[in-house]
Amino acid sequence: MHGGPTVHHPGGGFQQWSVDLANTTGETCHNIHPVIIFTGRDRGLTADRITLEFYDDEAAVWRPADLETTSEDEVAGVLDDGIPGLVVPAKKSVTVKVRLALAPDTPPNQVTVNAAIVQRQGDDGDWVGESGDYRFAVLDDDGSGAGVTLDELATTGTGSLLRLGAALGVVLLGGGALVLTARRLRAWRR
Repeated sequence: MHGGPTVHHPGGGFQQWSVDLANTTGETCHNIHPVIIFTGRDRGLTADRITLEFYDDEAAVWRPADLETTSEDEVAGVLDDGIPGLVVPAKKSVTVKVRLALAPDTPPNQVTVNAAIVQRQGDDGDWVGESGDYRFAVLDDDGSGAGVTLDELATTGTGSLLRLGAALGVVLLGGGALVLTARRLRAWRR
């Protein structure tokens, strides 16, 4: 992940950043769905306070990411919106533009963002990659709130990987339930 601001202001509109998907294998990867995980230092960062969108190059539109709050008080969003997934050619990289806006009532916080890369296989998926940490501070308009120190920006730890794995499990289970529900609704309508 790169290009994101170090500060987000609640109610300040969208700010853009990018997620690079690198395929180091000799085969094209299909059905790739990044899962973006937001972890706030303090409570108050909830799914209803975050708007996350990703740019669909093929359709030339911004698409919303469905967000859920996990049992670990993280917010997880799958870059999906019903599309079949991204394609990453062999030995190539694909950049996905994302943008984030915070609701005006979002309290000051320090936020760590990670991406888990999932390759869907029918109703299931395999975890095929992950990102490093992207960190930002949520500050009031006057610049007050939870600052991010240089030490905090430089550190990463195994704790974030464990949280990412737990959040990914929740998202995959939720996605499977949605697929089953959609199939049942389609069968019922016929």
